[in-house]
Amino acid sequence: MKILKNILIVAVVLIAVPLIVALFVNKDYAVEREIVINKPKQEVFDYVKYLKNQDNYSKWAQMDPSTKKNYTGVDGTEGFVAKWESENKEVGVGEQEIKKITEGDRIDFELRFFEPFKATSPAYMTTTSIDENSTNIKWGFNGHMNYPMNLLILTMDMEEVIGNDLQTGLNNLKEVLEKQ
Repeated sequence: MKILKNILIVAVVLIAVPLIVALFVNKDYAVEREIVINKPKQEVFDYVKYLKNQDNYSKWAQMDPSTKKNYTGVDGTEGFVAKWESENKEVGVGEQEIKKITEGDRIDFELRFFEPFKATSPAYMTTTSIDENSTNIKWGFNGHMNYPMNLLILTMDMEEVIGNDLQTGLNNLKEVLEKQ
């Protein structure tokens, strides 16, 4: 009986401690990467404001060439929605909507993930002119993990995981635009 009591106490502690820790772990994270592209600001902006162009540079868009895609609205305008559906769990099912465009400067998106998990995350791209033929572009992503899933923030380096994917996309974007 005493052994059973001790096993029960250990089990309760093993369950309770992580749940208590999760109460104090941040639920939000933000990741941003940037790169300089040797093209004029307006040319860079005019390319990235079209979500369909992400197929040419986004690491996520290139992970599964057989991803089913569907679009609603006019690409490059507020309200345009790009939907995707993939058997690849790293790609999953979701959609991305252009929420706001500040012409020539910034585009704000909302990413809505449905599978393999549900989440809504804002993202953005900004362009800043360095000179008439160079543009700094930033790609950012904000995320939120509800309790108790926010414990994953302690075990996953979101800055590295998401940041590396953003940087890969920006490197691809630089290559695509500088070839033109």
